[in-house]
Order: sequence, then C-alpha cells, then structure tokens
Amino acid sequence: MNAPALETALKPAAPPRRGLGLSPINQRRLSNFKAHKRGYWSFWVFTVLFVLSLFAEFIANDRPILVVYKGEMLFPIFRDYPEEKFGGFLARTDYRDEVIAKEIDANGFMVWPPIHFSYRTINRQLPTPAPSPPTWMLSKAQCTAAAKRFNKSDPDGGCRAIEWNWLGTDDQGRDVLARLIYGFRLSLLFGLTLAGVSSVIGIAAGAVQGYFGGWTDLVFQRFIEIWSSLPHLYLLIIISSIITPSFFVLLGILLLFSWVNLVHVVRAECLRTRNFEYVNAARALGLGNAAIIWKHVLPNATVATLTFLPFVLNGSITTLTALDFLGFGLPPGSPSLGELLLQGKSNLQAPWLGLTGFIVIAAMLSLLVFIGEAVRDAFDPRKTLH
Repeated sequence: MNAPALETALKPAAPPRRGLGLSPINQRRLSNFKAHKRGYWSFWVFTVLFVLSLFAEFIANDRPILVVYKGEMLFPIFRDYPEEKFGGFLARTDYRDEVIAKEIDANGFMVWPPIHFSYRTINRQLPTPAPSPPTWMLSKAQCTAAAKRFNKSDPDGGCRAIEWNWLGTDDQGRDVLARLIYGFRLSLLFGLTLAGVSSVIGIAAGAVQGYFGGWTDLVFQRFIEIWSSLPHLYLLIIISSIITPSFFVLLGILLLFSWVNLVHVVRAECLRTRNFEYVNAARALGLGNAAIIWKHVLPNATVATLTFLPFVLNGSITTLTALDFLGFGLPPGSPSLGELLLQGKSNLQAPWLGLTGFIVIAAMLSLLVFIGEAVRDAFDPRKTLH
C-alpha cells in the first residue's frame, strides 16, 4: 500500500452530521426546543397563522380571485379592471354589484375567496343596524325579513339567502373577521419590523459600549439614561398629533425609543467577554476591533439576545395596539386590533367587537411568550429537556 493510501486509511473519519447539518451544540438546542412541547407547538401554530395572514387577500376580499368572462381569464385580485369591460361606466369595477355579478354570471363565472369582504368593505345589506351581530346569532325572523328587504329568497327560510358576517360587523358595517385577519397581519409585520430594526441598533450600541468601555461606555450610559427617562407615551402622542401617522411614520417614531431595550443586555455580555483569552489572542494577532466584535464578542451575546427578542416583539405589538386604542396610531380605516378594542369600548351593546379583538391579541401575545420560553430553555446550557 502506498503512502497516500496508508495515510487515508489511518486518518480518523469525521463524525457524521445528522439532521440539518447542525453542529452538536445546535443539535442539542434544537432537541431542547422540541422537548418544550408548549413552546414548540406554539411556534408551529404561530407560523401557520402568520403565513396564512400573508395571503389575506386570498382569504378575505371584495374582489374575486379569478373571473372568466367571454372566454377571457381575468385576475381582479392583482389588477384593477374598468367597469367598461363588463358594460358599465365606472373607473373601477365593483364585483359585489348585482348588475355586474349577473353580467359576469351570464357570460362566465367568478371564483371568490372564502370571505367576500375586505377590511374596508362596507356591507350595505345588513339584516340589523350596525354594529350587526354575527349572522349565526340572528333569529330566523330577522333573516327572513332581511332577505325580503333585499329581494333575496331562501327555500328553507333561513339565513343562507343573506351574506354572512361570521363575527358580525363594526359600527360602520365592515366585516369583523376580515378586519381581524388583516389586523393580525399588520400588527405582526409592524412588530417584526420594529423589533428587528431596533434590535440591530440596540445590539450595535451595546456591543460598542461593552467592548470599548471607559469613556465610551460612560458617555453612552448617561445618554441612554437621559433618553430612557423621557416620557415616551406623551412624546408619541404629541408627535402623532403633529405628523399625520402612517405605517412608516409611526414605525420611525417608535424606533426612536425602542432600540434601548437590548442595549443593557448586550453591553453586559460584551463587558464580560472583552478580556477573555481568545479575544486577547485575536487582538494580539492584529485583528481589527470591528472584526473582533463581530466574530468573537457578539456570538457570546447571541443567547441573551435571542431569549429577549420575543418579549421585544410583544412590546412592539402592544405599543401599536395601545396607540390605536387611544386614537394616536394608524390612520382611520386601517385594520387595527387596537381600533377594534376601542369600538368595543364605545359599543358595549355589541360585545363581539371587544371580545374578538381581546381574544386575538391575547392569543397572539401568549403564543409569542410561549415561544420565548422555549427559546430561552433551548439556549440555556444548564437545561437538558427530554
């Protein structure tokens, strides 16, 4: 046997990586996360709900997904078509209009989402004055009277002849279920964006403070103490009353104050690790400060950061909900969970408004807390769950 072959035969084989090709420590973390049943299943429930909400237009919309009209395939969910195409004269087609619907049915068909309302669609054929209760709560007499009023008939004399609002409507006649779906998506996207951007800024500031220490740390700490002592809520209300709030304007305003949440955690970790032997060795080898922070110091702050992130996300969502409830959040008409709670407070005779908003917010925040607990246990080196 020649020398290269003998060397290859005597060389110990590398241990095979199982699963997703993770390192042993990450495999242990993943197994700990899976062993935390409540957090693990909360993660999957949350993921499914969030992914479904991203396709809200295909679940609840006042436009059909597909229209086949005179042999032509149209996709109103992606594009506005003038009403002239269907024999009308308006610039945009109202597919819920009975005349347009009959014209399309006579020359083709429409494929609708499961819910025929968008978050801004006003149901003008309500069986009772708005806010109207869920259709399944109506009596047979109420449904029959509404069907007669709108020239609709049901052979069974029930509620199938009228359009269903599964969770009722708000005080403007808009479908509550559709607004919940869009509001859930908006709250999560807002919270994820705010938590992500503020975490990047907070981690960078904390890393610089902890690594350099000295006067840099002292000046940063005094600035953060002064900045944190400002009355955030009052400043937000003042700024929101001056500037017309929108998604990105509100995001920028909240970002001014939310970035300090992770600074103290990352700073403490960097203060602890900046004088470790491998950091001193990297410094002695001539590695730059930025490279040392990125490659050697920040990875040690990852555990504390990841365990804190779900709670930062919770705080971002509750802040938006609180501002919308107070009337200083997103513009009127936006699918807001806080605005739905405000309607529930203003319409105590319609308990479905406050209850549905409360249940959705409570469930969303609970899922995030359970996920945060599982992530914390997964990255805790003292935890071994089986």
